[in-house]
Amino acid sequence: MTAQIGSPTVQITGVRKSFGAVRAVDDVSFDVYPGEIFGMLGPNGAGKTTTIRLMLDIFRPDAGKVAVFGGAMDEEKKDRIGYMPEERGMYRDQKLESTLIYFARLKGLSEAEARSRLTGWLQRLDLYDHRQKRIQDLSKGMQQKAQIIATLVHEPDLIVIDEPFSGLDPVNTRLVKDIIEEQRQAGRTVIMSTHQMYQVEALCNRIVLINKGKSVLYGAVDEIKRRFAGNAVVIQGEGNFNGVDGVLDVYQRNGTWHLPLAAGVAPQEVLRTLAARQDVQIERFEVAEASLDDIFVMVVQGETPDD
Repeated sequence: MTAQIGSPTVQITGVRKSFGAVRAVDDVSFDVYPGEIFGMLGPNGAGKTTTIRLMLDIFRPDAGKVAVFGGAMDEEKKDRIGYMPEERGMYRDQKLESTLIYFARLKGLSEAEARSRLTGWLQRLDLYDHRQKRIQDLSKGMQQKAQIIATLVHEPDLIVIDEPFSGLDPVNTRLVKDIIEEQRQAGRTVIMSTHQMYQVEALCNRIVLINKGKSVLYGAVDEIKRRFAGNAVVIQGEGNFNGVDGVLDVYQRNGTWHLPLAAGVAPQEVLRTLAARQDVQIERFEVAEASLDDIFVMVVQGETPDD
């Protein structure tokens, strides 16, 4: 849980942004506080990247207000921000170490300070022996870790990371999770955009879900999951679990079937329907706490529980 002490690092209030006839962001609002990891979620094309660019003053909103560190963006504030976009921006034909020094100097570090800080980061992320290689000669996972170093080396107060676990194996995924958590513990503000919902559940204090340009779900992860309690069932068994009225999705995880339910659908109705089928064998059936994966599907499809 975030303590939400003091003023928010980021305040987004009723922002809108259109590109021609397309309204990419339509009345999005949320606050993000120091010392929390905040999840920004949504399907592809929902408006997440445009919202981030509005936050970072890459775009200007058509309406609404963006405040970072208590006011409008300026060049000094930009040096306090680390941003890792989904579209990576490393110079592929340049050597790793010189590229990272260049990015660090853009954020205000001297070359000596950049080299000093980079040594520890390169060693921790197992890139030190590769520092003289061209970036295009590194594996995808190594390039991802290099991006993370470029984002964090200047010790920013606000960290915005888009798909931080892309291309990472399980060992490096755990390492990056530890690094993100360390940033939170240091009192920094972390905004994370990812489609990996289990990582959001593990790391994030609060989330906003943006769909079709609107913020449609916003709050603490635990509170949101309580709100959707009872809107999913877990089944252990064999057979065809598709095609049941009121079931929004069917997927298998860890040997069990998970079925998120539409609002107002009783789990017992689903059980009766499946039990009547000849091609289904049910060994265990239970009402489950909806995962963020389930909640994501429900909300994007327009299904929310009754208040």
